[in-house]
Amino acid sequence: MGKPTGFKEFGRQGPPQQPVAERIQHHSEFYYNWSEKQARDQGARCMNCAVPFCHTGCPLGNLIPDFNDLVYRGKWQEALAELHATNNFPEFTGRICPAPCEAACVLNINQDPVTIEYIEKAIADRGWEGAGSSL
Repeated sequence: MGKPTGFKEFGRQGPPQQPVAERIQHHSEFYYNWSEKQARDQGARCMNCAVPFCHTGCPLGNLIPDFNDLVYRGKWQEALAELHATNNFPEFTGRICPAPCEAACVLNINQDPVTIEYIEKAIADRGWEGAGSSL
């Protein structure tokens, strides 16, 4: 599952944000979308832990390592289906959840955790963009 050395090769990188001077002028979203490569690199950081504590950190029980792996492999449609298996509204939770799954991430012991919240948001956003198409 995933890239075994992904957490060593790629550092945590959230999506780019609008500068503060611009975002205080409106109430719209201020995160830009990741590129395909950035999203896949962040999905590759998931370590395929023997015991994925992110599951217990997530109040919804999202299948986090599974959708991270699918994003890493570029299988966005399957990632959306996996996310919808436990979460009816990932377009909301990917934006407003305080991400206790990231705090529970094993990688968080001595590195920055996997960007689970933003990966969830990217999956949901791609799902809306590709509604009615093949993503």
